[in-house]
Amino acid sequence: MISSLDHLGVAVASLEEALPLYEKILGLELLGIEEVPEQQVRVAVLGLGTTRLELLEPTAEDSPVAKFLEKRGQGLHHLALRVEGDLQKTLGALADQGVRLIDRTPRSGAHGSAIAFLHPASTGSVLVELVAKPEKG
Repeated sequence: MISSLDHLGVAVASLEEALPLYEKILGLELLGIEEVPEQQVRVAVLGLGTTRLELLEPTAEDSPVAKFLEKRGQGLHHLALRVEGDLQKTLGALADQGVRLIDRTPRSGAHGSAIAFLHPASTGSVLVELVAKPEKG
């Protein structure tokens, strides 16, 4: 079901203000910036060994990331785990085991991925994102 850590998501007020720390000071490579309208965020993806760090900037005042920033400030937003196989089946199996789901069906994420979030009430107060990469054809 879960195969690896996909990325860590960090909520930031501004990509332009946050990127110098990660690129220039910490030496991480910026792999790209993408807007994900469905999630109301701009995402800066940084290489971090075999995983990635994603900086999340809200594009709307009522977006989930904007609400997070308002409530908690900048910082770690979520832990993303890669799912191999059928994400919908994985969600069903987790629900059957009593895990509370934010998303009962996968939705579109960055890089053409299918994503779904698990509610922090079921995951030790950590927002967990499940990520299924698109099949390479």
